[in-house]
Amino acid sequence: GLILDVGYIEPERPFHTLAMDGVSCTLCHQIESANLGTDESFSGGFTVDPDLPAGERLNYGPYVMMPGPSAVMQSASGFIPIQGEHIQESELCATCHTLITPTISSDGEITGQFPEQMTYFEWLNSDYAQNSSCQDCHMPVAPGGIQLSITGGRPRQPFSKHSFVGGNAYMLGILRAFGPELGVTSSSEQLDATIDRVTSQLQTISAGVAIEDLRISGDRLEADIKVDDMTGHKFPTGFPSRRAWLHMTVLDPGGEVIFESGGWTAEGLIEGNENDLDASRFEPHYQVINDPSQVQIYEAILQDGDGLLTSELLRANQYIKDNRLLPDGFEIDADKPEIMIYGSAAEDKDFVGGSDLVSYEVALDGVDGPYRVQVELLYQSIGYRWATNLIRFSAQEIEQFSGYYAVHPNAPVVISQASAEIE
Repeated sequence: GLILDVGYIEPERPFHTLAMDGVSCTLCHQIESANLGTDESFSGGFTVDPDLPAGERLNYGPYVMMPGPSAVMQSASGFIPIQGEHIQESELCATCHTLITPTISSDGEITGQFPEQMTYFEWLNSDYAQNSSCQDCHMPVAPGGIQLSITGGRPRQPFSKHSFVGGNAYMLGILRAFGPELGVTSSSEQLDATIDRVTSQLQTISAGVAIEDLRISGDRLEADIKVDDMTGHKFPTGFPSRRAWLHMTVLDPGGEVIFESGGWTAEGLIEGNENDLDASRFEPHYQVINDPSQVQIYEAILQDGDGLLTSELLRANQYIKDNRLLPDGFEIDADKPEIMIYGSAAEDKDFVGGSDLVSYEVALDGVDGPYRVQVELLYQSIGYRWATNLIRFSAQEIEQFSGYYAVHPNAPVVISQASAEIE
């Protein structure tokens, strides 16, 4: 195509240097409005005119441009600035963040398509589509005015921050820890600042957990835990290696653990999780948890055309489980199978747009109170099974990642936590 084989990746091609920059400023700002929001725009199907010569290529932004500043930018950068309000619309983001991949069978045949990343359609099927865009959260408006050009000009506002905060905390940590070896040009301080922004977003505007009710019933402690999705899409969303789960513990007066569900190891394994222990099994969605071996994990589990669980994206044929938390106002619509609920969560009346309610029943076995209940909502950008399955294969890049994964703990981010005591 345009990138691989004899495309821009070849040094002799005229746009090779720009292509090697990856997703740079001039890529997004050159996208035309023509096909945004249509099926052909997804999976990277945006429109950029590669035939315009340097000096005549259009660069879209939110502002009305005056002739003087426009001429200066054209002279200094080779791009003609022009107002394009589509640069502020979710449909622009959807071109890359809606990803439909081919399904390849075990004998190498393409047998269909798989909705790998449906973030835009999750947003479109929620209340957020009526009042906020992708940019509102991932490119929030900076205070005051900003001078856009190094050549001068008056401050412009509103101006959206271009830090593009997402949720991939673990890989940022890899880049931070092994930057020199990987040829990373960002400084440690810059990577630390990015990790802080990601962590802050995850912990402040992504999801929350609360103890809705706590009671003693006979020789049993019962707790209702509510999890809220605060995002405009499923949580977690995007690349399906991501997962969130509940870590719930009950302590006696001396601080000894009576009950624990959802503990984890330095390798990133969730204790009790069927899928981390056995690649052919997975943990179901729970309405009630009454055993430490049960854990509520919000995740997507993929199945191939042979009915086997897989983390190979091009083998994926369907979701066998998808109980990722739903955004507010999410409509359950059988005509939209690419974003629906899969597995036992579909039968849970408390699993609704904006939240989920999970009940815990803990046998006290004669242990005296008071009892302290602690609950955390934890998140990983790459689950243990995904990393383990990848490491089974042999390639230079895989071996390099395997070495990093072995020494860089896959510790989850604590998204939210709550605690309470009961006599």
